[in-house]
Amino acid sequence: MPLRPLRLPRRSPPKFVFIILILLLPTVLVGIFTHHQKITYFFRPIWDKPPPPFSRLPHFYAENVSMDHLCRLHGWSVRSEPRRVFDAIIFSNELDLVEIRWHELKPYVTKFVILESNTTFTGIPKPLYFASNRARFAFAENQVVYSFLPGRVKSPGSHEDPFELEREHRVAMNYLLQQAGILYGDILIMSDADEIPSPHTIKLLQWCNEIPPILHLQLKHYMYSFEFPVDYSSWRAAAHIYRPSTQYRHSRVSNLILSDAGWHCSFCFKYLQDFVFKMTAYSHADRVRRREFLDHRRIQRLICEGNDLFDMLPEEYSFKELFKKMGPIPRSASAVHLPAFLIENSDKYRFLLPGGCVRDPT
Repeated sequence: MPLRPLRLPRRSPPKFVFIILILLLPTVLVGIFTHHQKITYFFRPIWDKPPPPFSRLPHFYAENVSMDHLCRLHGWSVRSEPRRVFDAIIFSNELDLVEIRWHELKPYVTKFVILESNTTFTGIPKPLYFASNRARFAFAENQVVYSFLPGRVKSPGSHEDPFELEREHRVAMNYLLQQAGILYGDILIMSDADEIPSPHTIKLLQWCNEIPPILHLQLKHYMYSFEFPVDYSSWRAAAHIYRPSTQYRHSRVSNLILSDAGWHCSFCFKYLQDFVFKMTAYSHADRVRRREFLDHRRIQRLICEGNDLFDMLPEEYSFKELFKKMGPIPRSASAVHLPAFLIENSDKYRFLLPGGCVRDPT
């Protein structure tokens, strides 16, 4: 009689295993719902690919070096007279940064073109901050071309895309530039108010022949103040040699970028209420996931720590860069190579310099 293999009886998992799984499942689901942005950004190197790299143009500059020599270092020739420069921004509430920007660039800019609305990109009513503070900019009054764009208040339950409202502002800017008198061959700077080109960058662009018709500007990125340098990842600012087909944009339009061309200071406000306003007003307002994100005490603590206001991970395309940038931004004690007007008026702008992280509420 053939031998049959011995079969052991199947044993069911203990009941406590099922109990543990039932208890853990809601916890896991709540964790995923609460931290889905962190989870998504942590795995970004897997599900997303970086954009094509820029071709970086070296940027040569030193004080008291002639424009002829600087142009030749870049492979260009010097012009007999400078190009006209139009600096165009869509304004929200960045009064301090615009004052610094315009003082820095005033000697080189033909017209400061500024567009303001009475609503934010997210459809929230707002005061006309620039219009009501225009006297503060009297030093550049003869160079300012200002216009008001009536906004649209977002109705309750509306799902209108804030980026669509932002696009409407950029279309309106095209018409405003024409009113400002921009002509073929002029230099047009397209950037946000907190993206400030350096004066020597503007001089280079206006005095050199053979510059590329479209050139992105690599800006050193800071968060909260110039005490917290992040990296050189800011690239959206751009300089265009204007032509009739030129459209005002804040996106990638060229593969060329000029290295170390200025400063980008994100969330660089004097008052805590201005932080709250921007967090709820700009196109990424969906990042405010909980009401406590807008608490003044929380915001103040995070500013001085150099931590993220939205409790998010860095937006990186490699795990190496992700891990390198996790945690607070390292402080810098350097106030070298910053806008001259900022240093000259350090008492007024102490909150933008090392050691000035404490903010007033309103």
